Amino acid sequence: MAQLPAEVKLAESDGDIARCFAVMKQLRQSLTRDEFASLVATQSREGYRIAFVEVGSQVVAVAGFRIYNMLFSGKTLYVDDLVTDEARRSQRFGETLLRWLIGLARESGCVTFSLDSGVQRFRAHRFYFAQAMHISSYHFELKL
Repeated sequence: MAQLPAEVKLAESDGDIARCFAVMKQLRQSLTRDEFASLVATQSREGYRIAFVEVGSQVVAVAGFRIYNMLFSGKTLYVDDLVTDEARRSQRFGETLLRWLIGLARESGCVTFSLDSGVQRFRAHRFYFAQAMHISSYHFELKL
């Protein structure tokens, strides 16, 4: 059976954002639907946006990202969240979304494209390496 074409879109309405929740929850498992909507609204005021891949009318991959400037890396597109629906992995939807984000970074004049990935996410790391990404630093945090 031929696969329907995948289309990348920006979630620009509350309805689009809500449609992304089921896939995003696979990455951010502790989020409730209400928390997600509230946090996206807050983060949107800080430059956060959501892009998603849609096949037919189904959301199959989601990325939360922002563009900002940093002293050490210049203008950067940073990916906060990147996830493909578990049932649709290894069908190139994550790659489609990542390539779209990299294109947006270039169009926006970014000099860096970056993301963090949990140390336990070995399959994701293999995917990032296959996309010619490399580990450039350690990310440290302190829970407060």
